[in-house]
Amino acid sequence: MSGPVSPPTARQTTRRSLAWRLGFLYAVLFLIIGCYLPYLPVWLKWRGFTADQIAILLATPLFGRIVIAPSISFVADRLGDRRFVLVLSAWGSLIAYGALWVSSGFWQMFIAMVLVALASTTLMPLTETIAITGIRRARLDYGQVRLWGSLSFIAASLGVGVVIQQAGAGLVLPLLMGAAASSAPISFRATWPSRTAPDPRRTARSRGAASPMRSRLCRAPLFLVFLVGTSLIHGSHAMLYAFGSLHWRAQGFTGGTIGALWSIGVIAEVLLFAVSGRIIGRIGSARLLVLAGFMTALRWSFMAFDPPLWATVILQTLHAMSFGAAHLAAIHFLTHAVPEDRSATAQGLFSAVVAGLVMGTATLACGPLYGSLGGEAYAVMAVVAATGTVAAMVLRRRWDGGLVVGHANAEVHPHSAGEGG
Repeated sequence: MSGPVSPPTARQTTRRSLAWRLGFLYAVLFLIIGCYLPYLPVWLKWRGFTADQIAILLATPLFGRIVIAPSISFVADRLGDRRFVLVLSAWGSLIAYGALWVSSGFWQMFIAMVLVALASTTLMPLTETIAITGIRRARLDYGQVRLWGSLSFIAASLGVGVVIQQAGAGLVLPLLMGAAASSAPISFRATWPSRTAPDPRRTARSRGAASPMRSRLCRAPLFLVFLVGTSLIHGSHAMLYAFGSLHWRAQGFTGGTIGALWSIGVIAEVLLFAVSGRIIGRIGSARLLVLAGFMTALRWSFMAFDPPLWATVILQTLHAMSFGAAHLAAIHFLTHAVPEDRSATAQGLFSAVVAGLVMGTATLACGPLYGSLGGEAYAVMAVVAATGTVAAMVLRRRWDGGLVVGHANAEVHPHSAGEGG
């Protein structure tokens, strides 16, 4: 007979508690994204806006990330209290979506989208920063935590799709506001540690340390190669995010079918996240980014031919690679390549470039592209993804798996070959 099972240690209990709380936080945030991403374009079309206007409105919060995400992330690093900044952003998001609801006309809607940018663009970068801290300190499996966000996205995209099929697109904003209303209290309860651990080295740093750190990151060749690769691979999704639902409606797919298509992609993503630890451990983040880029280019190449429903279902499963694998690779690169005391600064810069500058520019470009080419605009996205894959291949050859930039007042020490793969 086996002996009695030992009770969990305090460290194991804390680790498990942190994993559940972060998973819950991801679930709430992706409830918002599951309403916003597939269906805000549908709501804007319902309000009477053209393809070019929709592209401008959707790009506005993305461009807001260029300045807002790094600045607020820097404030969070300086305060050492990321939870306070996260909760403030959550309440601001609810107010911003309320402004969107009462706006009429293009310019009022544009101003409301600026408010959305100010309030919401740091929610995900700060959550990712807290998750990266958990990976480092508690040895959490990022994919196992992040998959709860994906499951929440599935529920939201399916549910909202059925609702708008039965009751019309006018209900998208009330549902989005309801999801946003739950984010502030959950952000307060779910995040830990709310403050970063004291580091005696930080007291010796000047108040302007983050600016040199941002400058140092921007001058680090491998960090720049990483940004180019991930930016282009992620940015190639702009056509799907801005006009995917609208184009599927034009193909005759119902709201419920569109919701199911979005969900299929994220289900595949969940399956990837469930085994992400083994995948990263086996092939490394740099190789995974190369594979993600290749599969992304393949996905958009086929989407350009307006495939029938059965083929679209198959192509949606590639979301596990085109987004899921690229995102996993990026998070693990940031975990290993940037020191913990500047992780929020690096994450904010990553968000500004990848989800801000490049995604915003691509979204703006998709307005006239979709207006003139329709579904064939996906072919342009395939070229963008292929270019990002080339950058990922350069990263794979040159990164040894260690820090690409040192602590705020330290030089980078040589690293042996490691996680980079």
